[in-house]
Amino acid sequence: MPIDSRIPASRQTGTFVKTGAPQIIEILGGAGLDFAVVDAEHAPFDRATLDILVIAARSVSLPLFVRIPDVAPATIQSALDLGVDGLLVPHVDSAEAARVVVARSRFIGGERGFSSSPRFAGYGAMGMKKAVQAGDGTAIMCQIESRAGCDAARDIAAVDGVSGLFVGRADLALSLGLTDARAPEVMQATVDILAIARQAGKIAGVALGDAAERAEFESMGASWFVVGSDLSLLRKGALSLML
Repeated sequence: MPIDSRIPASRQTGTFVKTGAPQIIEILGGAGLDFAVVDAEHAPFDRATLDILVIAARSVSLPLFVRIPDVAPATIQSALDLGVDGLLVPHVDSAEAARVVVARSRFIGGERGFSSSPRFAGYGAMGMKKAVQAGDGTAIMCQIESRAGCDAARDIAAVDGVSGLFVGRADLALSLGLTDARAPEVMQATVDILAIARQAGKIAGVALGDAAERAEFESMGASWFVVGSDLSLLRKGALSLML
């Protein structure tokens, strides 16, 4: 199976952004992060705030993903029209769910409505053909975080247009009736999902609480890491002042 051109050639590290301040995006980009993920699933982001964060990300050449709160067509189109580099889609539990997301993210063979006026299309400067090509190249990361998602992971990875699988260990633990993201069952499921992603020629991603875990999960086959968040980084920095 050919390797997806969007797979990072080497380890990539980013973080979740849960605060609607463009300065945070500028700082993360200046620090050299490979990407950031705006967490619209668990933090209060409206379209106007996301718009400003995308502008900030472009100013520092920081690839910006958004973890969408739902898969409604309007939610997906709004994020993509603003010019985000990719979507992180939570709770993808079946290949059919993955196909729906891909269809709503694509023009050719999909359901996404086209306008040349948004940022993704250069505010009309790109022309329709180039804009469609750019829009249809947006990365789609499917988050696997349930028993059903684990069972369907191989079929999800095989869906055309899915860029990679991303393991959410906290919700996966809960789905398995556990409260420990490092429980043996969760860790084994993580290894299995990462292997499935690699075998399919897709990105193998995982959420980590701390950068100290990165080498461990890299040895399991992960290459795309979302480590903590802007809030956890701020908290750690504040606590270090009190040592």
